[in-house]
Amino acid sequence: MSQQRTGPTDGPDFPDLPEATVARLPEYLRALHHLAEDGHDTVSSEGLAAAAGVNSAKLRKDLSHLGRTGTRGVGYDVTLLIDQIEQVLGLTQRRAVALVGVGNLGHALAGYAGFGSRGFRIAALFDADLGRVGEHINGLVVRHIDDLPEVVAEESISIAVIATPAHAAQHVADRLVAAGVTSVLNFAPCVLNVPDGVDVRKVDLAIELQILSFHEHRKSALTALPTAQKAVGT
Repeated sequence: MSQQRTGPTDGPDFPDLPEATVARLPEYLRALHHLAEDGHDTVSSEGLAAAAGVNSAKLRKDLSHLGRTGTRGVGYDVTLLIDQIEQVLGLTQRRAVALVGVGNLGHALAGYAGFGSRGFRIAALFDADLGRVGEHINGLVVRHIDDLPEVVAEESISIAVIATPAHAAQHVADRLVAAGVTSVLNFAPCVLNVPDGVDVRKVDLAIELQILSFHEHRKSALTALPTAQKAVGT
């Protein structure tokens, strides 16, 4: 996942967090929720780091930005740390999200139950295809994209997901911004141009697969290397 741009800096009362730290906080939160579900009241930095897939020194540095330090011999209070990370991430109340594009990917996203446990709710579905307008998905009725400004205002939506084909994504982004949306998660395989103050996160599964392909290619090359060297030496 990549970030195309960030919004203006936050006010003095908000922690000035490095982008890399912000990107890791949801991983810590996910791990903490699993620990809480398993009945753990405290966790060591090593234990939380392992659960989140980072090294413990990086985790301690990240949490120090929040003013959190573990108690020697005890570790971190799981519930308190969950509350603090959720506060920093703005997840103290479930945020309403609009989803534009209810094709195969959009349909799957609309039905994903995991958003609710992560602090979000899909509040509105939109599509430009009249054949899809009126369809019921996971308790919501698909609205026409022309209804966007009205629904965004009614539901106080500031975050939207674009799951349209690439050729339609910029037009959709423009309409979302005009309606008052200030954060966009883009699944379309394209770069969006947005005004200052609007944040875009891009999810491109093909790019992620290409990166994995590089690692597979490198592993294959390294595995074959001793044989090639032996052949040269003979």
